Amino acid sequence: MQTDQKNDLLFAPVIDHVKNTANIVDCTGSALLIVQNGKITVEKYWGTHSKEENAKRVQETTQFHIASIRKCYIGFAAAYAVHEGFIRSIDDLVTEYIPTNEPELFEGVTIRHLLTHTHGLKKSGSEIQREFPAGESWAYRGVGINTLTEVIENATGKSIAEILTEQVFSKLNFTETGWHSEMTENLVDVIRDSDDTSWYNGTSVSGNERNMYVSVRELAKWGELHLNKGRAAGEPLVPSGIIELATSVQSPKMSDADLPQNGFLWFVKDLPAKQTEIGGSVPEGSFQILGYTGVTLLVIPKYNLVAVRAFNSFGSPAGYDYLEDVRTFGDVLVSCVE
Repeated sequence: MQTDQKNDLLFAPVIDHVKNTANIVDCTGSALLIVQNGKITVEKYWGTHSKEENAKRVQETTQFHIASIRKCYIGFAAAYAVHEGFIRSIDDLVTEYIPTNEPELFEGVTIRHLLTHTHGLKKSGSEIQREFPAGESWAYRGVGINTLTEVIENATGKSIAEILTEQVFSKLNFTETGWHSEMTENLVDVIRDSDDTSWYNGTSVSGNERNMYVSVRELAKWGELHLNKGRAAGEPLVPSGIIELATSVQSPKMSDADLPQNGFLWFVKDLPAKQTEIGGSVPEGSFQILGYTGVTLLVIPKYNLVAVRAFNSFGSPAGYDYLEDVRTFGDVLVSCVE
């Protein structure tokens, strides 16, 4: 798509920021999409799907591996389960919804703690351990996501993918969003260090693994659905209450004010916090989510704006701080619209 040259000039610092990040990380392809006031203002695609000779060019139909951005889809499924009464309250104990042979390990852990990364659990090999008492600190650990997914599945009797397909994907006619068990021509290769043991993709298509791929256009539409509180093309698509639950601060009050604040897994801009992934200039009420592939979805209600950047990389090269990089991405974006 050809966008207005005036917009390219206006958002030139953002375009340059994405290009610079693409040059730093190990990727072969990248993209940027900015939607403001319901219209695409910037849409850029660079590079190829892989390092192979004659690899497919990155384009509108290209689907990027979104890594941890999948968590906001799980967050939606959790908000749906609460809104529809499958989960009574996010302050319910996790053990009310899943069986466990170690009830003392999950003592005091609520669904709120799982949603806000404050559960205090970690995994060492195949063993789950307690890192800190539930609700007393914050740590980004995969075991919480796995547990939350199990809670949702047990409460609703449906998989994450089934909930999202029924409630959103089929209604928006999404064909470039989903979990994949094998590669197709529209999916990018994820460029990564072969020695990086943290990489795991998965083969399940039920929504409980890290194998979700989305085009930047459909990722932006997903962001717009949240920006517009469940409305699409001016019509109500999902109850606004689901979106309000997902994108408002749900974190328990903690003694350390510099810990991040989360909604239903979204990072939400509320009070200043040094450990947040959201840039300091990004206004209050904004929400964002980031994957370790560098893919980022930022929603700024104050400016009626959604921004998506994407790369087909995984991990952080030496000297590259990907959290600081995504903070400056938001800050640069805001400097262009203020």
